[in-house]
Amino acid sequence: MPPQNKLPDSAGVGYKPQHLDDILADAGHAKWLEIHAENYMSAGGPMLAQLKRLAEKFPISCHGVGLSIGGEGPLDKDHLARLKHLLSWLKPASFSEHLAWSTHEGGFLNDLLPVPYKMETAKRVAAHVSEVQDTLGVQMLLENPSVYVAFASSTMDEITFIEEVVSRSGCGLLLDINNVFISATNQEYSPEDYIDHFPVEHIGELHLGGHIEDKDEHGAPLLIDSHNDKVVDPVWALLDRTLARSGPKPILIEWDNDIPDWPILEAEAARASRALEAIA
Repeated sequence: MPPQNKLPDSAGVGYKPQHLDDILADAGHAKWLEIHAENYMSAGGPMLAQLKRLAEKFPISCHGVGLSIGGEGPLDKDHLARLKHLLSWLKPASFSEHLAWSTHEGGFLNDLLPVPYKMETAKRVAAHVSEVQDTLGVQMLLENPSVYVAFASSTMDEITFIEEVVSRSGCGLLLDINNVFISATNQEYSPEDYIDHFPVEHIGELHLGGHIEDKDEHGAPLLIDSHNDKVVDPVWALLDRTLARSGPKPILIEWDNDIPDWPILEAEAARASRALEAIA
């Protein structure tokens, strides 16, 4: 399926209802907005009314968190149908989902869990991605995960796995740079090397966010993808490294917990805008 991303190569922010008035008054450097699809798959209410107002002024990125693309079982047909209805009237500039699973034997887990990197899993993920794209009629961007543990059964590295899924499904990629930094720290590999080998030609969107610093039971650094703080300097440096390879891309600031006042979030978008200007 050909790329269908229509987001501008500028900074965007994850939309939170408490910022509605500020955004409508003056969004500053935030030129587009991201919403989580599952928050807007109802039949009506104030959330949908707000989204319809915003969609008249801003390009919208629709980000799914509940399809369980990496799950062993079939995709939830009812969930897909509700998602298709949302996209049919919203007509977002971009749609994305996670390389993760969150369902098992009919149960739903409130987390995004990693998959083993092997050919059997790549084929299953690619089949699920293709089903989503065929059902929705749009190209999907697949997001790299934040990883805390590795599977002993994996037979390929993450980038090789992602490239296999792209080759089989024709999807695009959402590169979450904060996730790269988290996974590289937790798994003790070079985030710079990951960025240098990532297939940037398939990137439709970049994500930045904050994280929590902790330690594991052995005292080694452990980073948690919390989206509750400013982007740290090493992640900004990885953004610069990515843009040097990829050229300008849409950049999202994610801040989902401990939501700050609008000026703080807008300042993060301004910093992303300056990173784009630096390579223009």
